[in-house]
Amino acid sequence: MAIKIADQIQCAHCGEPCTTGKIDFNNKTFCCEGCRMVYEIINENGLCNYYDLNANPGITQRIRVREDKFAFLADENIASRLISFKNDQQTHVIFSIPQMHCSSCLYLLENLHRINKGVISSRVNFPEKTIEIFFDHSVLSLQSLAALLTSVGYEPYISLKDISSEKKKGDQNLIYQLGVAGFCFSNIMLMSFPEYLGVDAGEEQIRSVFRWANLLLSLPVFFYAAWPFYESSWKSLRHRFLNIDAPIALAVIITFVRSVWEVVSGTGGGYFDSMSGIVFFMLVGRVLQNRTFRQLSFERDYRSYFPVAVTVIEDGKQQSCLLPDLKVQDTILIHNEELIPVDGWIIKGNALIDYSFVTGESLPVEKRPGEMVYAGGRQTGGNIQLKVMKEVNQGYLTSLWNREHTAEEEKNRSFVHAVSRYFTMVVFGIALAAGVYWQFNDPSKIWISVTAVFIVACPCALLLSNSFTNGHILRILGRNGLYLRSSQVIEDIASVNHIVLDKTGTLTSSGQQNVSYEGEPLSRQTMRNIAALAACSNHPLSKSIVQYLGQAGDVQADGFKEVAGKGIEGYVNDTWIRLDAGSAEERETNKTTTVFLYIENRKLGCFYFTNQYRRFIPRLLKQLISRNKVSVISGDTAAEKERLHSMTGGKAALFFKQMPDDKLSYIQQQQEKGDHVMMIGDGLNDGAALLQSSVGLAVSDQSNNFTPASDGIIEAAQLERLPDFIQLCRNNRKIVTASFIMSVIYNVAGLYFAVQGVLSPLIAAILMPSSSLSIILLTYLSSYISARRMRLAF
Repeated sequence: MAIKIADQIQCAHCGEPCTTGKIDFNNKTFCCEGCRMVYEIINENGLCNYYDLNANPGITQRIRVREDKFAFLADENIASRLISFKNDQQTHVIFSIPQMHCSSCLYLLENLHRINKGVISSRVNFPEKTIEIFFDHSVLSLQSLAALLTSVGYEPYISLKDISSEKKKGDQNLIYQLGVAGFCFSNIMLMSFPEYLGVDAGEEQIRSVFRWANLLLSLPVFFYAAWPFYESSWKSLRHRFLNIDAPIALAVIITFVRSVWEVVSGTGGGYFDSMSGIVFFMLVGRVLQNRTFRQLSFERDYRSYFPVAVTVIEDGKQQSCLLPDLKVQDTILIHNEELIPVDGWIIKGNALIDYSFVTGESLPVEKRPGEMVYAGGRQTGGNIQLKVMKEVNQGYLTSLWNREHTAEEEKNRSFVHAVSRYFTMVVFGIALAAGVYWQFNDPSKIWISVTAVFIVACPCALLLSNSFTNGHILRILGRNGLYLRSSQVIEDIASVNHIVLDKTGTLTSSGQQNVSYEGEPLSRQTMRNIAALAACSNHPLSKSIVQYLGQAGDVQADGFKEVAGKGIEGYVNDTWIRLDAGSAEERETNKTTTVFLYIENRKLGCFYFTNQYRRFIPRLLKQLISRNKVSVISGDTAAEKERLHSMTGGKAALFFKQMPDDKLSYIQQQQEKGDHVMMIGDGLNDGAALLQSSVGLAVSDQSNNFTPASDGIIEAAQLERLPDFIQLCRNNRKIVTASFIMSVIYNVAGLYFAVQGVLSPLIAAILMPSSSLSIILLTYLSSYISARRMRLAF
């Protein structure tokens, strides 16, 4: 099936005209072999409705790659930091691919070898949005491989941080420890049945063999699997703080020592099953938590946003230069849609800088030769040349980032840590009292009673309730688009009573505007002519006009001229049309952004632009205001003040033209008043406030997109569920509290036997597993019911 536009056959994949010939396949026409191959790979197994999403889905897949875009990968020093393995025949490399989103993407990326013979094989890690590629470096270079991925729509994300720091280690060691603990625990339980059943004395030899076998199996648990608890406890003690891992580590050590003493002395079988069970269940809880957020990056610095290299112009020649190697007075070339990595003066070209990520201003700022531009902005016009004025680590974006981290202060510690501190003190008190009592009544029971107190009163039930509930809640939140960096954030959210919202990119949709027209009626042909002129510009307002009026079809503009910050003009169908931003007085008078329409020097009307709020924002604001204090703080102008006032019913504090330091100061002021503040934003200008707040959530249209450092990442589409997320976190605390009460009941029952020095292996074997299993069951069912009531994905 061939598609004709303006008497030209259009490629069924990329939508471009087949000017150099056409290739027919499966009743469709393609402009080149590459498009045909991609189409074949996507459709041969009947994957998702890739070609039903729009007329030419490949229009974003067929990308012409600038020749020097990945020139920095030819540098062996850079390439070696990205390559995971290399020998004489092949090279292995792992790239981050944030764009992959469905099974079609996965299948296409795992069939790169069919598009380019230099690729041996490729393997996708879909949850982490990465691809590992094995390629023949004698046929395909690393630079060409990156260009290949970009040409099919999956540009690898390579930042300065990727080549500046070591790769983050995963939780593989924790998995190994869990496996060891699980294996030993199950076998120790199996070989402890003679102790549970009380075998006859005549079978003492068999029981002795099982006891020594249990001792051997407990060694890997004690010395390897339980290591995270020892390490955490030691770190907390060095800082003069008793965290929740300290009593569990103490219980493991005392249980192990007591058990070894019983086996060696022949007085009993010990409590190796209880010790290994504690370690195993605690590790399960930690693994559940880690799996929820291990693929997300919450700790980012300025290097995460900067490119690896830039184009330097020297003696009229362009060459790639690593960002750290840039020097003051170097001349660099910035292309359209590229991030400005340094502060500098414009020496050639007119700039239209999008500073929304840094300042929150929604519209690009015009800059001319001789003016200063700052790092962090994105050029949205043509190419410009800059003279470097400051090195990378001294620029505005870097200083802004550094100010963020000076604002960070220690978050509230978990209430479980506070409980554990008092819990441990009480246990020590009971053990001391039992020891003193038996010292005067029966000294032979001192060792038995004191160690039994620590074994039975181990806070494993409290730990399990906290770990399993938090792990379960983290998983539920993650499935519903809220990814938290740690379980501590759940407790912080539960304490929030003041919510501060950024406007641009949080309440409003990034890059989208509502457009309206007032003036003389426009015919359909006139609308197409205006759209044809606007389509020649890359300015966001011009793009919004095209979306509002509709595509121009085959209408073309002649003599197009654009003056940055002023407007555009040109001839369309022999008619002179001008879209004008208006004079400074007119822009000051209008409360909203405006563009005036002139045809043949006669003013016909005006286009009005307002921020496009996400559809659910009015309802969301009402729900949040009914339960919390709410503030809206923005770096944008006050043009939307009346509209926001109407949405909030005048019950929210509204602030505009706020710089990053202003946002930080506001958060600090509210905290000084005793408020627990949640800050929700999307740009680096929100970063300092996000870190200062009790809870900082970064809004992202894609969880793998750029986001400032934060306590959590919330998908923009799921922002409307924020009230439910907050309530679920508050329910989490109630669940943990209830399970803690249940664990106290078990401990009291166990202590009744322990202080008397009559704790038998059978009683210990019943109390420890039953308390742990009942706690797991209680927390799982309670969190499940809570999520179901809120209709959250489970």
